[in-house]
Amino acid sequence: MKIIAGLGNPGDKYKFTRHNAGFMALDYLKYQWDFDFKFESKFNAEVAKINHNGQSLIMLKPFTYMNLSGQSLISVMNFYKISRGDILIIYDDIALPVGKLRFRAKGSDGGHNGIKSIINVLGNNNNFDRLKIGIGPQPPLPSEVYVLQNFSDEQLSNLKPVLKEVQSAVELYLEQGIQAAQTTFN
Repeated sequence: MKIIAGLGNPGDKYKFTRHNAGFMALDYLKYQWDFDFKFESKFNAEVAKINHNGQSLIMLKPFTYMNLSGQSLISVMNFYKISRGDILIIYDDIALPVGKLRFRAKGSDGGHNGIKSIINVLGNNNNFDRLKIGIGPQPPLPSEVYVLQNFSDEQLSNLKPVLKEVQSAVELYLEQGIQAAQTTFN
């Protein structure tokens, strides 16, 4: 069993903000793979347990707000006895232009508070798979202001084909692993 977690902030206020690219990706997969999320209070998250192409997956949208994403993830990992080698985190990256994807097998938090939270709950272990969705370039604003703004109409139209590419990227990742995904999508 694997976890695919998309990071974001709950509520309509944040629905189309740049920081919610991970939620948007999971919502796109929900429609393409035909499943529904259910809020589970014990995880403080929307969760869907699915079988996709013969693989058991837990699709996870933490409702802890971005800065505490790790709390929800670790509760699901502990409940289902899932190791860090079986998680993929999908999230926004300010350093990548809108429309670019990048897989990473490990790394620092890069200033991303959701990833920092996950690293902290995993015991400062940064060895987990990630799929970054570009939301940059950042104009001269503080990053915490920029990521909580809605995408512009132009950026949102550029993001739509990327969500389709996220589906292909996640499917390749599930079938062939992180290295094949990196070779194809980075």
